[in-house]
Amino acid sequence: MKIFLFLVSIFISLPVFSNGATDWQLGFQDPASPVMQSVFDLHNFVLIMMTAITIFVLLLLIYVSIRFRKKANPTPSKRTHNALLETLWTAIPVVILIFMAVPSFKLLYEQDVIPEADMTIKVIGHQWYWEYQYPEHEDLSFESYLIPEDELKEGEPRLLTVDNRLVLPVNKNIQVLVTAGDVIHSFAMPSLGVKKDAVPGRLNETWMRIERPGVYRGQCSEICGTGHGYMPVVIEAVSEEEFAAWVNKAKNEFAELNSRTIALSK
Repeated sequence: MKIFLFLVSIFISLPVFSNGATDWQLGFQDPASPVMQSVFDLHNFVLIMMTAITIFVLLLLIYVSIRFRKKANPTPSKRTHNALLETLWTAIPVVILIFMAVPSFKLLYEQDVIPEADMTIKVIGHQWYWEYQYPEHEDLSFESYLIPEDELKEGEPRLLTVDNRLVLPVNKNIQVLVTAGDVIHSFAMPSLGVKKDAVPGRLNETWMRIERPGVYRGQCSEICGTGHGYMPVVIEAVSEEEFAAWVNKAKNEFAELNSRTIALSK
């Protein structure tokens, strides 16, 4: 009964059609990209294989303990080996590993080989904020800072809310160029299956394709100083029409902001 209740608790804790983490969650965030869906499927496949192997070995141990106990075998066997058995326990694990390796290599290929991009963004990590650039939209760029806890609105998650979100269109192949301006950071978004180190002086490359609108939250995943825990990544995925409208609005908004910043610095 206790085992049944534990399994039920795991099931109800899994996110269903959620764009982010949920309270008491034990599993992955709900996949929102093809890469993350592949990660999710591979994880479940390997978990099922491991569970089946564990149960088989446990049952085999129980059988051997009963079948070959001293009381049932007063005269010990003098057999030294069994060629068929030794071949099987060598060949079967090899076959199992091949079944695990094939989807693993397929996933690695899917992550590393970037399809033809519909658009490009550049992500720059700083201590302790993110800078986003849109090279194909008149070099639109802005910075994204954590909103302090005392300034949060009702319903906004602590340490996962920013002043300026990274806005992207859905159903587009997006090339992501990642670098840093000071120390090593890591741009990570669990729901999208994205995690790429941001290294000063080096331009790393990854990609994403967001399959449904929503707000997705991640964090810097490389210890980068005292403010490491205060570098959230927030992506807002919108339709293509909404993205075009946002770009036009953002160009004016951030152009004015940059002008005021330059004026104040003089």
